Amino acid sequence: MKKRLLISVLLAAALLCGSLPVCAQQDVGALALILNHYSTRDFVAGAIPDVDIELIVQAGIRAPSAANRQPWYFTVVQNPVLAKKLVSNNEDGNVLIVVSAVGDGKTNNVQILDCALAVQSIYLAAQALGYGSRIYTGPIDNLNKNFKGDLSLPNGHSAVALVRVGKIKPDAVSSASARKRAAELVTYKK
Repeated sequence: MKKRLLISVLLAAALLCGSLPVCAQQDVGALALILNHYSTRDFVAGAIPDVDIELIVQAGIRAPSAANRQPWYFTVVQNPVLAKKLVSNNEDGNVLIVVSAVGDGKTNNVQILDCALAVQSIYLAAQALGYGSRIYTGPIDNLNKNFKGDLSLPNGHSAVALVRVGKIKPDAVSSASARKRAAELVTYKK
């Protein structure tokens, strides 16, 4: 009951301030992570330990999916030459996790939605471990056209998205994009 009250107070304060990341600084577990995440733009070089990469991938594997189909396949790109071909400004030590599924990556709607849930889990898990993360869909057409073989995607699979994970500058949060206010995005009907 106390935890629920704390969350309610934090959310009310955030609504009054108009900015969740500024107001919701107390740790309330997963909710704090969800409310305070940001898409990293300023990565720096530095290797990520394999144990952390495995935890991040496990978060994707554990994502929910329609009828528990788990249609995704994860390709972890640690090769710096290949990573730079996919994301040109990739820093040494950053990891790209390509999420793919059966289909063309554009019209296989159920698989795309399921993969999006896995992508979000990977994205948040990286931040929970103290790394920066960013979701990319822009390079996907090029990836599917030119790099499926290099990535050894399973037969019939196309990439849906990729998540970049890496070390960040200490002040990286200052480059986070502003979020729209809840009043612009939500209607409550009681």
